[in-house]
Amino acid sequence: MPVFKTLFLFLVTALAEIIGCYLPYLWLREGKSAWLLVPGALSLAAFAWLLSLHPTAAGRVYAAYGGVYIFVAILWLWAVDGIRPTVWDLVGSAVALAGMAIILFAPRGS
Repeated sequence: MPVFKTLFLFLVTALAEIIGCYLPYLWLREGKSAWLLVPGALSLAAFAWLLSLHPTAAGRVYAAYGGVYIFVAILWLWAVDGIRPTVWDLVGSAVALAGMAIILFAPRGS
């Protein structure tokens, strides 16, 4: 799978997972409507489906996806929660993305 398509798919997958977890959080912790559980469940279903679109071994996809998830979660912290990431948040995200790149794009023998 081409690099940019893979990274885009990971980004969309991470957003689906974060939204699917954030909406129930709003209901449980912020007293918002229980109706948020419906789009939350749909978002988590989309998350599972999106992970299935990768042609490589599932374990490798999940491991590499974790790095992108960390990065997107830090962006979410800033964009949605209004909390500016610290230098350490950014360094940790960069390390996670480097790990993702190693796992996903390393040359493999046949």
